[in-house]
Amino acid sequence: MSSGGGGGQQFRYTQTPSKVLHLRNLPWECAEEELVELCKPFGRIINTKSGVGANRNQAFVEFTDVNQAISMVSYFASSSEPAQIRGKTVYIQYSNRQEIINNKSPGETAGNVLLVTIEGVQASDVTIDVIHMVFSAFGYVHKIATFEKAAGFQALIQYTDADTASAAREALDGRSIPSYLLPEHVTSCCLRISFSAHKDLNIKFQSNRSRDYNNPYLPINYSAMDGTLQPAVGSDGRKVEAQGNVLLASIENMQYAVSVDVLHTVFSSFGTVQKIAIFEKNGGTQALIQYPDVNTAAVAKEALEGHCIYDGGYCTW
Repeated sequence: MSSGGGGGQQFRYTQTPSKVLHLRNLPWECAEEELVELCKPFGRIINTKSGVGANRNQAFVEFTDVNQAISMVSYFASSSEPAQIRGKTVYIQYSNRQEIINNKSPGETAGNVLLVTIEGVQASDVTIDVIHMVFSAFGYVHKIATFEKAAGFQALIQYTDADTASAAREALDGRSIPSYLLPEHVTSCCLRISFSAHKDLNIKFQSNRSRDYNNPYLPINYSAMDGTLQPAVGSDGRKVEAQGNVLLASIENMQYAVSVDVLHTVFSSFGTVQKIAIFEKNGGTQALIQYPDVNTAAVAKEALEGHCIYDGGYCTW
């Protein structure tokens, strides 16, 4: 079943049944009575939590028994008529919680900064750009800081407000980063997410370990870059931009739609394109294009940078 309704890119996961259901795309100020009315044909509701998410259009409902929740999910998954409240389609999925708890323990008190532990990976397996891509699907990400602790590879992710952070946590906690964004040797990956006590992360420089998306003029700390991305020194003694097999293309002057097929046509002229991902960032369109090796990516960058996709000067990078 689709888990849409909150806007932005949606990720699909295999879900474990729970007696708590997550309802999305609810109408404005949806009342508890409306939630109960939708659910009561399938069983008794013992707890609800509404007004969740950045747009306050999500809710949780808890049945007395998991089989009642399974019955509701199964019914609407196979029905030609979607679940609706006030004529608006409601998207239903299992929650990763087994009960609705209103008394929050440390790490459960909502804040605008998330502490994410990425289990099953090494620090080199998950780039900061992949983390940004996953979490920015739920709202604007201001800052990211990654580090390694005894608990494993972790990241602090700062959103505008607690509601946006809560929506991301509810959607991603206990899930995996999509496999196409991970190296092939990573067989399992699990996100464990809690709220951090931080309110505003202090990012001193841009690197592969930390980013401040509000301050593009922050200095780059090359010593904090991965060894494979250490900058070379040119004949003039200046640092040369680090190279890799993945290009980040910022597409400007968007007058026409740019799809994955369009990008594939353009970039495959220089070699085999393995993966493409398009996303929105800071109000603009960007794309990640992966080649098999650094040399092919360098040739494509040299040939395409500053040029147009279409005649007339539209869509440059």
